[in-house]
Amino acid sequence: MTAVKNSLKSFGFPRLIIMAFLLLLIMMMFVLGIPAPLTFSQCIVRVGINMILSLAMVPGIMAGTGMNFALPLGIECGLLAGMISLQYNMTGVGGIFIAMAISVPFSVAAGWAYSQLVNRVKGSEMMVSTYIGFSVVALMCIGWLILPFNHPSIVWPIGDGLRTTITLEAWYDRALNNLFAFKVFGVEIPVGLILVIGLFCFLIWLFMRSHLGLMMKAAGSNPNFARSNGVKVDNMRTMATILSTVLGGIGIIIYAQGFGFYQLYNAPLMMAFPAIAAVLIGGATPSRISIFNVVLGTIMFQSMLTIATPVANSLIPEGNLSEVVRTIVSNGIILYALSRMQGGKR
Repeated sequence: MTAVKNSLKSFGFPRLIIMAFLLLLIMMMFVLGIPAPLTFSQCIVRVGINMILSLAMVPGIMAGTGMNFALPLGIECGLLAGMISLQYNMTGVGGIFIAMAISVPFSVAAGWAYSQLVNRVKGSEMMVSTYIGFSVVALMCIGWLILPFNHPSIVWPIGDGLRTTITLEAWYDRALNNLFAFKVFGVEIPVGLILVIGLFCFLIWLFMRSHLGLMMKAAGSNPNFARSNGVKVDNMRTMATILSTVLGGIGIIIYAQGFGFYQLYNAPLMMAFPAIAAVLIGGATPSRISIFNVVLGTIMFQSMLTIATPVANSLIPEGNLSEVVRTIVSNGIILYALSRMQGGKR
């Protein structure tokens, strides 16, 4: 009995409550007659396309810079690469990987520049990163108006600048989702998407156990001890910031192809918060994280968002509450997650 209590305590009572709420939503979905295969298919896709953005939190936490609220910096690099891929008509799965490759140099340069600031504001990284993320989004709102793109499908037909929303039907709309996809009892399994996110999770898992990853962990957990053992702490923090930014850039390309469109201007403004909330719900803290935390948290967070909307619309059919429910559930979970950031025991 004591072992069970200790196991429940280590897993976290709040997470048990969230999982129980998710199970309740699934039961209500069946009771209300909501199509389960379609809903579960949407859950799988939403989890998959958000996984890399959540994974971008891992390097910063390992190196001691905390949650990366500047994730929009990497997202903007990915969006820029995506626009270049559309400008030159790169299509299919190959177009997605080319866009990812294009995003890497932009992300490395932006991540390195941002890391120089991170190394000068030790102890206030999360506060400063929030403003960096907001500032970059505002700056790119100007960039999307003046950058020299001229493809007729991505620019406004009248006036200057890129469109707010750009559909990917002519390029690589859901290309990874449809790769090797098959159905099980009506639930569509996006094998290509699962393979890609599985590969990235495996690579980050290997990196965490590599010599470089262990040095990064040491720099994050005890900088003075790491420094006395010859670890260059600032270099580790720089590398972690760059890696997080690269993952953000790649993550938004996977995210966009999964939904079938790119959204520019203010769309990336708050995208760091769901990713942070997901890993916190999964059991991460500002100083400790694992791949399991990322996977579990993303599954719970995105599944809850996906299932809560049709359940609420069925319970209150008089009006379309999809956006209202999405906002309440999303921000409620984020509020819970952020309120847990300062606690040592979860």
